[in-house]
Amino acid sequence: MGDSMSSARQEPIGVAVIGAGYWGPNLVRNAQATPGLKLRYLCDLDADRARRVLGDYSTVRVSDSLDEVLADPAVAAVAVATPAATHLPVAMAALEAGKHVLVEKPLAATRAEGLRLVEAAESRGLTLMLDHTFCYTPAVRHLRELVRGGEIGTVQYLDSVRINLGLVQPDVDVLWDLAPHDLSIFEAILPDDVFPVAVAAHGSDPIGAGRACVAHLTVRLSNGAISHVHVNWLSPTKIRTMVVGGSLRTVVWDDLNPAQRLSVYDRGVDRTEGTGLGAEVREQTIVSYRVGDMVAPALPEREALRAVMAEFAGSITEKRAPLTDGRAGLRVLAILEAASASLAGGGEFVTVPGDRALDAVG
Repeated sequence: MGDSMSSARQEPIGVAVIGAGYWGPNLVRNAQATPGLKLRYLCDLDADRARRVLGDYSTVRVSDSLDEVLADPAVAAVAVATPAATHLPVAMAALEAGKHVLVEKPLAATRAEGLRLVEAAESRGLTLMLDHTFCYTPAVRHLRELVRGGEIGTVQYLDSVRINLGLVQPDVDVLWDLAPHDLSIFEAILPDDVFPVAVAAHGSDPIGAGRACVAHLTVRLSNGAISHVHVNWLSPTKIRTMVVGGSLRTVVWDDLNPAQRLSVYDRGVDRTEGTGLGAEVREQTIVSYRVGDMVAPALPEREALRAVMAEFAGSITEKRAPLTDGRAGLRVLAILEAASASLAGGGEFVTVPGDRALDAVG
């Protein structure tokens, strides 16, 4: 039996990409380049568009029927690149057909819908994975090692700026469009015992778009630290910078600087407490500034989506949770929904439910 199992493991996993729009072609290209996967179908309501995307990939079938694709036993997994509002029906149909599912962010349009997908996958022992692509970049993977490995010390703050002259979306505000990137990165790099507990959001709509185009998000973490996200569709310049402050070191990630994406600073503020003597006992806080070296770790240049596909294949083959599993997607949705409630309620802090609270939903 061991021999048959090992030979079965070497068979590539048959995968179908659902959706040939903006993101679908990227999934097609990377699925084709991943040894553990074999692309069987590209499925889109517009079969001609799917054919144009495939070009020379003559071994891949085109279908405009999700039912047809899910009925094929050669398809063990699907990658969903359809609009967010369709994630629930498309991903649920795939899970109910016994397929593993990779879905682009967000997991679903609401946390309640996301929970249904998570429970459907868990009850069937299937992989449900989020395409939180930034989490698979060499920079974020190194950042995760630095933070979770304790090299920066205790996390004191996170500050992220993601602004550009962007496409004003017709169906979501700037928070739902851009902040999932930052929130999923926080989720991937923070230690297990540091997690969001409350969120406050403030936004504005200077151009009369009918939804927030500029927004600031403040997230309180369980260790008393705060993380901050600034997102903006209206900036003439593009900035993608994250600062992760620790008690020992601070890391600056500039995603637009390929020559030096990460800078690790051994500089910061130290505090020592002293006391007076006798009747004049009092606490004194002495602040000293530590000026040490800056190190720029050498990082490989790899396409993140290739690593996403490899993790999807590995998760299925090894029967383990992927780095960005359905629960991670659910936690991002929980923060976004709390942020929307805060935005609508004048910017007050709103509690972010944890996994146990999520389990009780519905």
